[in-house]
Amino acid sequence: MILSALETTGIRKAYAVRSSATAEDLPTASFAGQQDTYLNICGSESVLKAVQDCWASLFTDRAISYRAKNGFPHRSVFLSVVVQHMVFPEVSGIMFTADPITGHRNTISIDASYGLGEALVSGLVTADLYQVRSEQIIHKTISKKKIAIYSVPEGGTVTQELPLERQESQALPDERILALAQWGQKIEDYYGSEQDIEWAWADEQFYILQSRPITSLYPVPKVTDDQLHVFLSFGHIQMMTDAMKPMGISIMSKITKFLTDLPIIRSAGGRVFADVTNVLLVKPARNRMLKIMRGMDEVLSSALSEVSQRDEFRHSPFSKKDMAKFIRKLYPILMPVAVKIIANLRIRDPKKAKLHAELLIEQIVKEQVEQLKAVSGAETIRLIRRKIGRMAPDVLAKVAVYVATGVIASGTLEKALKKKVGEERTASLLSQLYKSLPGNVTTEIGQKLGDLSDIARKYPEVVRILQEAKDNQFYKELGTVQGGEEFKAAFDRFLEAYGMRCTGEIDISRSRWREDPSQLVPFILSNLRTSSAREHREKFRKGEVEAEQAGKEIVSLFGFFERRKVARLVELYRNLMGMREHHKFTLVLLLDLYKRAMLQEAQTLVKKGVLADEHDVFYFTLEEFIDLLENRFSGDVTEFVEKRKEEYERYQQLNPPRLMTSEGEIVTGKPREVQAPEGSLVGTPVSAGVVEGVARVILRLEDAKLNAGEILVAPYTDPGWTPLFTSAVGLITEVGGMMTHGSVVAREYGIPAVVGIEKATEIIKDGSYIR
Repeated sequence: MILSALETTGIRKAYAVRSSATAEDLPTASFAGQQDTYLNICGSESVLKAVQDCWASLFTDRAISYRAKNGFPHRSVFLSVVVQHMVFPEVSGIMFTADPITGHRNTISIDASYGLGEALVSGLVTADLYQVRSEQIIHKTISKKKIAIYSVPEGGTVTQELPLERQESQALPDERILALAQWGQKIEDYYGSEQDIEWAWADEQFYILQSRPITSLYPVPKVTDDQLHVFLSFGHIQMMTDAMKPMGISIMSKITKFLTDLPIIRSAGGRVFADVTNVLLVKPARNRMLKIMRGMDEVLSSALSEVSQRDEFRHSPFSKKDMAKFIRKLYPILMPVAVKIIANLRIRDPKKAKLHAELLIEQIVKEQVEQLKAVSGAETIRLIRRKIGRMAPDVLAKVAVYVATGVIASGTLEKALKKKVGEERTASLLSQLYKSLPGNVTTEIGQKLGDLSDIARKYPEVVRILQEAKDNQFYKELGTVQGGEEFKAAFDRFLEAYGMRCTGEIDISRSRWREDPSQLVPFILSNLRTSSAREHREKFRKGEVEAEQAGKEIVSLFGFFERRKVARLVELYRNLMGMREHHKFTLVLLLDLYKRAMLQEAQTLVKKGVLADEHDVFYFTLEEFIDLLENRFSGDVTEFVEKRKEEYERYQQLNPPRLMTSEGEIVTGKPREVQAPEGSLVGTPVSAGVVEGVARVILRLEDAKLNAGEILVAPYTDPGWTPLFTSAVGLITEVGGMMTHGSVVAREYGIPAVVGIEKATEIIKDGSYIR
């Protein structure tokens, strides 16, 4: 058959033999370069041999490992071989119809070098780079192209060194660059997605050799206008950069509804992004946001600052009337909050603030439990939707006012101290004052888990069951061994108080500790390995003593007439800053309440045969869930769920950007410029100190095995990670800033920490020794 086809197309012609596999050039995985390509093949026997070798390349080590990594079964992948007439190009290369580095969708990026594209693809030559936007060349990099690969008449290829004058010449003239870019745009329009295109210039015309989707681009949040929008990653602020299921995203999008009817919260790639465009357009708001972001994530703040300098944001389109309307909407919400924050500065006994907040939280939860009991079916979900929409002004703000007062006290105290003793001494004193803050709910979790570990260490059989725990079966087995009932009773009390928490807890679909207690086993085992009985309590008490001494020293630095005011600031700082997690704790409490109600309604759908599993409901939005309950959902539910599951798994593999625009551009920002030894990794220092030790890279908490004296290296840390801080001697994370969770806890525990080191979990190898 092949020989017959060659007779038709020309037996004496030269051919390129290349693969076309069923798992190649998919929208989500390109498989580029995984199978072999053979160029300038002449003669029937050579073509047959190249076809055989191309088929066999489906099972090279390279192809097998790529399929395994991307989850493609080896036996379900098939390969056809394409035999094409060979083109003998003067110039060839690759064209991306979107910038593969920044993601900018309106930038066409072209690589070009002399001869066959094999030299470029194989990395033997550095190609020219041309970038085109709006039919104009916006950038050119002319590289030194030392060699080129050319076809030879008798078949095969030869590598030649180019004359010096050609090495540094522009491979493709400007008019051809623009013409090629037009072809790229046509091909993208035809396929409906950004393309990775192989091209060649020969015989005074362009040849398109291959086109495949670009699979490395992060999805862009959808907008409904032509304005440039800027999107800030909510996950980087919340220290949870994993993908979320649709229900989690749906809930997060409702929380800001009280502010404006505009869609502030958008989603892309399974992540939540905040549209901060309008904030950037208003100078006072922009400056305030940049200041806040510096404490949250320095790299993100740098990226925001860079974007805000662009022409699009120098002149605000908002009229005074627009601003007045916005302020009128916020006034009834923010004014009572502001009054309460100021009033708290005069609170008679700051130590009672925690009790007041907890009573308020208890009342809020009790009211909502009663309201949820009074409804059923779709009305339950509608009630939840309304409650989420009013959560920020009605609930979180009432709790957060206490810590807001603490922040004011902190800022005032810091400013006064800097005038007295300078920046360095101030930082040292405040870091001491911050240790072992009373009333910190996440610290209490760590302490209570330490208590659980102390119970377990008394009973070898309990420890054995914990060490062998693979799932929640261990919980039942505890009742069969000595000490098991004592441990289980303490564990039950812990879950009753904190069982609504987990890692990534802002996503309602995540399994809570109460649902999967095995999540806590690594923490308990880590405590058993790294500390002795009551060591965690002694460390906390030591921190209290150090903080008390720091407070006295701070007061003593001031004159007689200032001391009373400073002592008051220290008291507010100590008692109110410890409540910094209470508003998040309230949010998680309510999310868990809503989750229970949702699963109860989902169970009715399982009984009716609508859903296969009650947890499948988290692959729907709130609105879609209502439609399901009212029999208004169109389409096949099973197929819908499977599609959403596939999307979720695909999104989990994506690396979300901190900041991106509606043009797809990922704005990376610049890390701080410091003088550091060669080979150092530079991030944001958030807790002072020097430590050396073994790096323990932990990507998922369920795999956590942290030993004494080890430095925790993680992508991020949210409150669910707090128990590991009792064992770690240092902390490194990929995201974060001075005021994010891991940073604050590190200062409280007194362990050195650096955050915001891009790709730290990849660069630092597990088990390596670092300083």
